[in-house]
Formats: sequence, structure tokens, C-alpha cells
Amino acid sequence: MRPLPRVHAYTDADIVAGADFGIRAAAIAAGGPAVALHARIRGDSTAKLASLTLRLLALARPPEAAVIVSERTDVAAATGAAGVQLAADDLSPTDARRILPEGWIGRSVHTVAEATAAVHENSDFLVVGNIFSTDTHPGRPGAGLDLIRSTAALGVPVIAIGGITQQRVEAVRAAGAYGVAAIRALWLAPDPAAAVLELLAPWMQDG
Repeated sequence: MRPLPRVHAYTDADIVAGADFGIRAAAIAAGGPAVALHARIRGDSTAKLASLTLRLLALARPPEAAVIVSERTDVAAATGAAGVQLAADDLSPTDARRILPEGWIGRSVHTVAEATAAVHENSDFLVVGNIFSTDTHPGRPGAGLDLIRSTAALGVPVIAIGGITQQRVEAVRAAGAYGVAAIRALWLAPDPAAAVLELLAPWMQDG
């Protein structure tokens, strides 16, 4: 399996409904293997999630970006996506592995205890957050960089999410994050392709 991408672009229903969604998805995917597009439209039908996944796969294939499906391991397997991102009430990573034996299995966590459990269930990576306050989860305070440090110490790649911006990404990397995930900082950027490079920059300096 190739290296896990560093920059993860999550969709939501509003992003997907945008008239320029395809253009922006292609611009983000231009980051190539360093980028993962996450197919996520919560509460919608299986058919619509599968359709979104196939559309992202078509856009991601030329630059070799990855596509990861949120929550639905069956959709990831059926469409040939590169992996699945699981929430607390989804299949366990161990069970998801039976359906998607060759793909990445990620797990969303909010505490060190949840991260420890996910590692014990053989998660390939952890999406940890929210690190900073974010409009996506109003009223939920950010956990701070210490959550990155504590979860990264478990030895599994940590993707930091929640309030991620170009101004914060260097501190996130320094705290031990393998990469970052974002919605607005990527999809709503004036230049999504440039936004990818800005978020990726600290890791590019590592060589």
C-alpha cells in the first residue's frame, strides 16, 4: 500500500451541491498522492454516496490522489475507494478490515482513550479533533495541540482536524501530526490547489 496522504479534504452536503464542485475537486486532487478526497454526505442515500465516490474517483485518478469514504465500508469496497473513515457508531476497524482487506481503515477519535481503543482494533490512521474551535462544530471548544501529542505517541499516523488553517499547520506538524484534514480551508479557498500546497508545506520541508 502506498503512503497515507498528508492532506485530507472532507466534503459535506453544501460543498457537494456547489455549482463548481467538480472544478474544485479536480484542483484539490491535483496535489496527487499527497491528497485524499473524503466522500461524505451524512444522512443521504447509499446510492448518492456511491455516486459521489465514483465521481471523486474519476477526478482523482489522473493525478493519483486517493479517495476515502466516510463511514460506509461497503461503499468503499464496492467502488474501489482507497479506504474508509469510521466514526464511533460504525463498524469496528477489525470488522471493516474483513470487508476492505487492502484499503486504509481510519477512525475518528476525540480523546486519548478512544485513540487507544482504535489502535488496539488495528486502525491504520486516526483522525483526531477537533483541535481548534471550528464553525463545523459550534460551541465545541478545541482540544488543543496536547491531544495531537498524546495520540501521536501511540504510534499510528494522526490526521489533525478542526480549525486547521495555513497559519496553524506548522504547529500541528510540530506537535506530531502526520497530516491534516479540512473542509473550508480547502473547498472554500480562492485557489484550492494553492491551499493544498500551503497545508502540505511543513511536511514538504521534511523531504
